[in-house]
Amino acid sequence: MSKAIERDFLDLLKEKASYEEALALMFWDLRTKAPKKAVENRTEVIGMLSQKVHQITTSERMKHYIDELKSVSENEMIKKAVEKSEESYDRSAKIPDEEYKEYVMLRSKAESIWEDAKGDDDFDTFQPYLEKLVEYNKKFAGYWGYENHIYDALLDNYEPGVTVEVLDNVFPKVRSSLTNLVDKIELSPNKPDPSVLHGHFPKEMQGKFSLEILERMGYDFQAGRLDETVHPFAIGMNVKDVRVTTKYDEADFRTAVFGTIHEGGHALYEQNINPELSFTPLAGGTSMGIHESQSLFWENFISRSEAFWENHYNLFKSYAPSSFTDLPLNTFYRAINEVKPSFIRIEADELTYPLHIMVRYELEKALINGEIKVKDIPELWNDKMEEYLGIRPRNNAEGVLQDVHWSGGSFGYFPSYALGFMYAAQFHHTMQRDIDMDAVIRAGDFTKIKNWLTEHIHKHGSMKKPLEILKDVTNESLNPDYLIKYLTDKYKKIYQF
Repeated sequence: MSKAIERDFLDLLKEKASYEEALALMFWDLRTKAPKKAVENRTEVIGMLSQKVHQITTSERMKHYIDELKSVSENEMIKKAVEKSEESYDRSAKIPDEEYKEYVMLRSKAESIWEDAKGDDDFDTFQPYLEKLVEYNKKFAGYWGYENHIYDALLDNYEPGVTVEVLDNVFPKVRSSLTNLVDKIELSPNKPDPSVLHGHFPKEMQGKFSLEILERMGYDFQAGRLDETVHPFAIGMNVKDVRVTTKYDEADFRTAVFGTIHEGGHALYEQNINPELSFTPLAGGTSMGIHESQSLFWENFISRSEAFWENHYNLFKSYAPSSFTDLPLNTFYRAINEVKPSFIRIEADELTYPLHIMVRYELEKALINGEIKVKDIPELWNDKMEEYLGIRPRNNAEGVLQDVHWSGGSFGYFPSYALGFMYAAQFHHTMQRDIDMDAVIRAGDFTKIKNWLTEHIHKHGSMKKPLEILKDVTNESLNPDYLIKYLTDKYKKIYQF
């Protein structure tokens, strides 16, 4: 009897995954190719399909299979799928079906409004949508329940096991170390010259270089593609269709090149999940933090390393403008690793990047706690940027409106970016015991690195919890010291202090 129920359970999961795949494809199209006039109707369709997913997730049929299988199935994959489905059921069943549909439609509209508001530097137009999104998230957090902090209920959506208590313990230590490094860098007389990187670099040639690097990383173009968008992202329809997007800046190639490698790291994770997990809730990354660890691993620990450019600089120059022809490698390497506080998070250097996340974390935590109001966010944002990074945005487009996340209702998401950097540093430290990283990177063959990541992280999908993966791989719990040491060692050398 249990075998028959297992088959029926998997059939229901496949039905749900099919709707989710259709939704993913619609979101990809909405953010890359869809004409502006398509937004309203597309939002309706997304709302209806999302409602259908919600209905399946919270159906009596789903509850029946969960109850029947959670204590009797001997299949490990089924047990984990039941566990994951029960978590989704418990959270989703607490949200009224019609309310969820309204929320999904609001998010789709808000994203389109945000895009225009960002382009027009017009926070006032976006404000009422953001206010509604905040209220929905506060309401949902109340439905789900929490022990100590309402924000914990939202964090759990993206990073199970991580709480406000954990973040408020770890973030101040990292922030203190990074601001101390920034101060030393500011005093150093041995600064790189970033002007050597500027100049017109056609996006067509940036794209060709980016495609070649993605291929060398092991990205499967038979199971993915690269497209242009306003806010870069990677999205998986299934393990055989994982797409990457990028944004080109012809005045600064770093935006596209490092952005593409970053999204490629996300995509490698999704492409290398065990295909036996397909059509189950296990066929995705286990958390946004672990996901971000993979993108930051490739972007920072690989592509911003000296060893990477010792191999790839000549390839880069074959696509780059003639101004790079006689530029010495060391000058180039130091320039791409310049530390300079900047307004735009996705263009931030790796050292100041976590400070951007802490600005967002503190503001959205205060929003959800009811300590501040949406109308006050632009000014508070600018104050935090000035406090942590020493710079003040000149307008809301380079300030509070720069990121897409809040327009999509993703409260509790931002901490995963900083956690991902810490995870990546721990993984990197552990990997060095098995692989001579510099030698492998310098050789330009990333197969050993990709295989190591697949074996230890990628293939498991969501079979393991994020902190379980971290402990299994590194034999430690979250430890920010590895990130602090990596950044300190690297930038002491670059800035010679």
